[in-house]
Order: sequence, then C-alpha cells, then structure tokens
Amino acid sequence: MYNIGIDLGGTNIKVGVVDENYNIIGKSNIKTNLPRPGEEIAESIVEGVKQACEAAGISVSDVNSVGIGTPGVANRNTGVVLYSNNLGFRNFPLGKILSDKLGTHVFVENDANAAAFGEVVNGAGKGYKNVVVITLGTGVGGGIIIDGKIYTGFNFCGGEVGHTVIEYNGRPCSCGRKGCFEAYSSATALINFTKEAMEKDKNTKMWEITGGDIGNVDGKTAFDGFRAGDKTATDVVDTYINYLGCGLTNMVNIFQPELLLIGGGICKEGSNLTDPLIEYIAEECYCVDPESSTKLDICKLGNDAGIIGAASLYTL
Repeated sequence: MYNIGIDLGGTNIKVGVVDENYNIIGKSNIKTNLPRPGEEIAESIVEGVKQACEAAGISVSDVNSVGIGTPGVANRNTGVVLYSNNLGFRNFPLGKILSDKLGTHVFVENDANAAAFGEVVNGAGKGYKNVVVITLGTGVGGGIIIDGKIYTGFNFCGGEVGHTVIEYNGRPCSCGRKGCFEAYSSATALINFTKEAMEKDKNTKMWEITGGDIGNVDGKTAFDGFRAGDKTATDVVDTYINYLGCGLTNMVNIFQPELLLIGGGICKEGSNLTDPLIEYIAEECYCVDPESSTKLDICKLGNDAGIIGAASLYTL
C-alpha cells in the first residue's frame, strides 16, 4: 500500500511516496513560486504527486491517500486551510480541490504537527504514545502527540509552544509578544546571542572562527568557540541552554510526556546540547518519581519527518 506525503512550504513543495514500511520510494520537489493563487499552488501539488509516483514506478491510482503538512492553521476534519500567512491562504479548501483532482482521500494538517507525527510513526518517537516534539530553527515549532493522536485544541491552533513566554516583558518576538520561548531558544536567538557577545568582546575566538566577519555567525559559532575553550563562547552556550532548558521544562510540567524530542540543526551538537539539558530538566521539572520521568532525545528523521507524518495522517 502506498501513501503520499507532502511537505508544503513557502519555498518548495516536497512530495514523497511512502510504502507500508515507511520507506520513501519516490520523491519530487517543485518550487512554490509565491505569491500566486491557491488554485495554482494546488496544480503544482498535483504535478508533484505525478512526478513522485513516476519516480516510484507507480501510478496515482495506486495511491491509498494523500496527506499534506501546511504552514498555518488547518482544519483536519474538512481539509480547509483556515489561515496561512506564508501561502496567502484563508479558508482555502485545499483538501477538496486535491481530492477532486487526484481521485483519492486527502488529509490536511499543520506542517509541524505532521513532522511530529512522523517521528512518532517511524522516528525517534516510535513506540511512544505521548510525545512532545520541539523544533529549533528560525523559530521554535512544536507538535504534541497525546495517546497517539495529534493535539490541536478545539480550534486547530494548539501546539504553538514557541509563543509561550519564558521571560516576562523580555525580547520582542515576531508574534507581537515579548519574552517568547522562540525569542530565546530558536537558532535565530542563538545567533543573536552570539553576535551580541562578539560585539562586547573583541578578543573572543569567535571572531577568528567567523573569519573576522560577524555576518558569518551561525548556530555552530558559539559551540565551536566553546569547544576551543573560549570563555565568552561558553557563556553564550550556557545562556542558550538555560533558556532552552526553561522552555523544555515547561513542556514537561504541562504535558508530562513519555518522551520529549528536539530537532533542528542545533541538535547536531549532540551530547554537548543534550547532557546539560537532561541535567537542567531533572533539577527543575515537577516529577514525583524519577523512574517515570520524561526522557529527552533528538529527532532522527530530519527533513523526511514531514513527508512520513503527512503520509500517515490517514491513520488518525
């Protein structure tokens, strides 16, 4: 049995054919080419599905279902994208349009939720039913799985964990609030912390690491400086981990999941990131029995999580 998973982004439409063992056996990638009407985007999705099926050596008629992970708020019951600023959708019936064009069942879900589901279906969260997934990228995204199901709240807006406040009246966030988890724990936040520290310390090794150009700072810079024994870089890493630990502990205290997964490029730091986080959460979380406390791990599906999760939406 084959199912299609689609990761619909502002830059690319990534499509994958997923078999019964969760292997992606055919892929396609089409530019989203925004801004343009939703109907044109739907046509590109159809073309992407056809190309992925061709790459997999199957026909569209062999497909059991199509699942889509989209930015914004999606009503999974109706297939309507209620709002997506990135794509320009408002009450757009994406599911019905694609179902009519492809002749199969189409399921629509928020992209972060789909990726989180993918990790639970066949990633680092496989075998767990209660999982919180936090992605650390340009912002802080989240997906919440409760009893094996995606939690979205009554209005499909749940899971926006990046916009919970961890520093009252703190740094401005893109959402309009101040002190959000995202403003302190995203890769963007780490880059900002690093640049601010370099401006204050002209002797830090991070200048050497970046070739003397602050524009070259990325999410690795502070960790590279930390590994080189630089005090300023170590302070940046410690500050970042403490803020991240605070936000993650909040997630543990609210949901008490079996597993807390973190993803994003920063997670390539491995134990330099996870070891202090595990220690921080153990000290700060509300837990009666350490033997039944939440485990912390790193996502393992990478960019395939959204495709695998979307392809599995038919099971919900």
